[in-house]
Amino acid sequence: MNVTRRELLALGGGAVLASSRLAKAATTPVARTVSIAKCATYSDGQVYSNLKTMFDQLGGLPKIVRGKTVTVKLNLTGSPGLRFQGKPLGVTHYTHPKVVAATAHLMGEAGAKRIRFVESGWALSGPLEDYLLDSGWNVRQLSNAAPNVEFENTNNLGKGSKYVRFNVPGQGYIFPAYDLNHAYHDCDAFVSMAKLKNHATCGVTLSMKNCFGMTPASIYGDDAGVDEPNEKPTSGRVTAMHEGKRAPSKSAPQELDPSSSRYPGYRMPHIVAELNAARPMDLAIIDGVESMAGGEGPWIRGVRSVQPGVLIAGLNAVNTDAVATAVMGYDPRAPKGTAPFQTCDNTLLLAEKLGVGSADINRIEVAGVPIAKALYRYDKA
Repeated sequence: MNVTRRELLALGGGAVLASSRLAKAATTPVARTVSIAKCATYSDGQVYSNLKTMFDQLGGLPKIVRGKTVTVKLNLTGSPGLRFQGKPLGVTHYTHPKVVAATAHLMGEAGAKRIRFVESGWALSGPLEDYLLDSGWNVRQLSNAAPNVEFENTNNLGKGSKYVRFNVPGQGYIFPAYDLNHAYHDCDAFVSMAKLKNHATCGVTLSMKNCFGMTPASIYGDDAGVDEPNEKPTSGRVTAMHEGKRAPSKSAPQELDPSSSRYPGYRMPHIVAELNAARPMDLAIIDGVESMAGGEGPWIRGVRSVQPGVLIAGLNAVNTDAVATAVMGYDPRAPKGTAPFQTCDNTLLLAEKLGVGSADINRIEVAGVPIAKALYRYDKA
């Protein structure tokens, strides 16, 4: 059947959208280079030189940050007061400050106009700097690592005046869109800086799961306002997001199907996948020099310290997390019921289905150290 442009327009926007969705669904998921480096310690020189080489292997950092405002989402999950065996947070479940500082320095050298470090700190409504100081970070030193370094708490409005709505492309799983802090919109490049860890609910927590922390507790938290955001949240997001026992603030888009499963192993992987589709990242960095296995933080029973001695970086979230999952000794395409996704859906496959990127390591070029030589089996650590 031949349809003219005028006749197509007469059918209405829905037909045009449906056509574009079909075209997107037929597109092969992107597969871009991922870099792996062996890094035995957090010494300044070793972290800096490794990251510099890795970024060069990805095509050069200037292509990503030169002349741009860069938002970097840190992974600082859980209260700074919760420590595993009294160890520094950076060697267990937080992004290590040495990796953060080296990245900032390299971004400054590459010509970044502004570097904004962000996180939705646990029960935090004040400045992110206070949270970092409580975590033992040298905020002044990090501020001087590059020109125009800023910090912002994205658990609420932060320094912004309004939230920005990010729509999930095509048909979302849980929500059609998310209202997020302005920092995730008012930037030219978005970076997720994660930790190489297991996750009790999602199996693994890497660059994609780190982006769950974009959701402000003011809207999606347990004590979020019913109608409008609560700009002074004091809790996490368990009842609203993990369990779906309450709705987000009515100012934000509500669930597509309130009768869908309330099981966290279903909800969280789907939410993480659609967040990454709504707000794709330009660079993923995963700190696996030292970390923990068995869970995402010291509140999970049975966690243990590990020393994989690796750094991983890539230009696509799914690609990078697929390689990282393989480095941990797992199959990135493993179905539910298979490690590490014994009790949950596979976030990588859900994100792949949304068109974020490929989880097939056979299609992903690995630069630097091969996966086989970087392998560190988390299930045997």
